[in-house]
Amino acid sequence: MEQATLELTVGPVAHGGWCVARHEGRVVFVRHALPGERVVAEVTEETSRFLRADAVRIIEASPDRVVPPCPYAGPGLCGGCDWQHATLEAQRALKADVVAEQLRRIAGVERKVVVEEVPGAEDGLGWRTRVQFAVRPDGRIGLRRHRSHDVQPIDACLIAHPEVEAVGAEAHDWPGARAVEVIASSGGERAVVVTPRPRRPAVVPDLDAPAAILLDEGKGKTVARRGSGVLRERAGGREFRVAGSGFWQVHPGAAETLLDAVLAYAAPEPGEWALDLYCGAGLFAAGLAEAVGPDGAVFGLESDAAAVRDARANLRDLPQARVERGRVEDALDRYGIERADLVVVDPPRAGLGRDVVDRIAALRPSRVVYVSCDPATLARDLDRLAGHGYPLADLRAFDAFPMTHHVECVALLVRAS
Repeated sequence: MEQATLELTVGPVAHGGWCVARHEGRVVFVRHALPGERVVAEVTEETSRFLRADAVRIIEASPDRVVPPCPYAGPGLCGGCDWQHATLEAQRALKADVVAEQLRRIAGVERKVVVEEVPGAEDGLGWRTRVQFAVRPDGRIGLRRHRSHDVQPIDACLIAHPEVEAVGAEAHDWPGARAVEVIASSGGERAVVVTPRPRRPAVVPDLDAPAAILLDEGKGKTVARRGSGVLRERAGGREFRVAGSGFWQVHPGAAETLLDAVLAYAAPEPGEWALDLYCGAGLFAAGLAEAVGPDGAVFGLESDAAAVRDARANLRDLPQARVERGRVEDALDRYGIERADLVVVDPPRAGLGRDVVDRIAALRPSRVVYVSCDPATLARDLDRLAGHGYPLADLRAFDAFPMTHHVECVALLVRAS
């Protein structure tokens, strides 16, 4: 069936890589457009409340529009990049507008937001050090199309780090694999994590550059089939081990940038008692532990078993730091945590949620530093923390994911006197 097309005047940016337009009184969320443009858009989805559409022809272009550098960035193609058709300056302005709008609408906070460049990707390309490829049943590798399980075959990803592309994953078929993740660490190693299809052995092709081969056995467990299952990352003058496909910032400059921002806001003093919730491999816990010194203490919580093992290894030279496994929702009570001078949180995209906000506020820290990859859940949690007497004191935003709609924020909340 032929898809409906609409001629639209594009309005402001919306969270998620869309712009907002209207047609006959209905909201239309449009991709591949920019505010102020006049476009012909093809409807891709219709609900009772709104439409989704792709701009397939530009009638009147924005001065911020550029030709996407990647041939797979466009309607119906790869869904990984949202803003390749905009200049980097325009992309950051759009992300700043999204963060400011979410703060205003959800948290009632009026704030001018500036999205800062993260060192290491001056042209917005070649930054992604961890790329998750999907594999079709015939073994052809690619990336998911937007809001689809369909795989777009590609021969190169322009936002992938050069060391990821050196592996040449896209040049080979991957029979028996369901997904392939290629990782290039700041310590100079490469790894390929293969997720096999059910009841089918995954065949690993001869790669273009040496890389460890890890098999994903599910539930966060990976087994090394060739080479080491551990990668080395560097930040804050320290080396961190990260097992398999464990979490680490994908932009090569993000870990250092976020660590500096967190420590500047947290301002840890010798002898203080700090919490690092959702601590991952211990990046922030290490910086906090060095600052509070042997007379202070840092308690980290993380639900992922492999990340806990990594964090304990990464912090073994800092006896004032302790990391335990558990869900933040119940582990604080289980470990008898009743107070803290400061709390750092770096939750997943879903944010903290009401129970965790309530529990953090009950600890009565003097300051809370919140690292977020989702401005909507951040705004929701900031509103709840403000209700407990922790208003937003400052916020920085970072372009840790150029060409995409994603943005990283670090917020400081200070207990009201």
